[in-house]
Amino acid sequence: MKMNQIFFLSFLLLPLITTTLAQSPASAPRKAPSKPASTIQAPTPSKPLVPALPQSPSSDSGSQDIIKILRKAKSFNTLIRLLKTTQIINQVNAQLVTTKSGGITILAPDDGAFSQLKPGFFNSLGERQQKELIQFHVLPVYVSSSNFDALSNPVLTLASDSPTGFQINVTAYGNNVNISTGVVDATITGIVYTDKTLAIYHVDKVLIPLDFSKPKAIAPAPALAKAPKADKENSSAEDDDQGDSSKNSSDAISFISNVHGTMLVSLGVAMFAVAATISC
Repeated sequence: MKMNQIFFLSFLLLPLITTTLAQSPASAPRKAPSKPASTIQAPTPSKPLVPALPQSPSSDSGSQDIIKILRKAKSFNTLIRLLKTTQIINQVNAQLVTTKSGGITILAPDDGAFSQLKPGFFNSLGERQQKELIQFHVLPVYVSSSNFDALSNPVLTLASDSPTGFQINVTAYGNNVNISTGVVDATITGIVYTDKTLAIYHVDKVLIPLDFSKPKAIAPAPALAKAPKADKENSSAEDDDQGDSSKNSSDAISFISNVHGTMLVSLGVAMFAVAATISC
């Protein structure tokens, strides 16, 4: 009887056990170890070497009026006046219009930089040198604030009338951009204005060209004409003529003296004869 009971109980519990096993969750499969995601760094934008000035006009203003930009930035009154009096502003504006792809770069000294010059320095220059001084502060290419280290020295300026004249050397390291002219070492201290074709940077000194201090070539003095050598024969002839003239003069004087003496003697004899005749 016990075997029958066990078998009977097993028969009753079998569906329950089967249902329980069917409802139990299957063991989760092992996950493959995840590979570390490859880290691809996006290229970092080049950092400007020159900081923007607080009073710099907005570069998206769309205006490329250089005088208006400098006036809005303040402290550039002397440069504005010289750009106008030398009429270099017309050349710069024309350069900006005709070279939209290349653009221009202006190195702008402020009023304090001009005050460091010797009194009357600018007025002591000739008209041509005054224009060259202002042109020397303009680069005929656009240089962004992060590309000064890409320039190849020496750098030509708007005053460069030849590949060897009116050049500057630009040195960029860290956050400093220095400019050397051979006479002056200046530093770019900030951005006045920049867009895609026009860049204006503030420099702390007026850039004096080395060409101003080079001695000018002195034209050779004309050779003095040498007096022609006297011909010996002519000299001898002249001496003979002078001797003959002196001799003739002496002979003439002696002849005149003799004539006068003879006349006086004859006059005396005649008078003596007349007196003797009267007395008789």
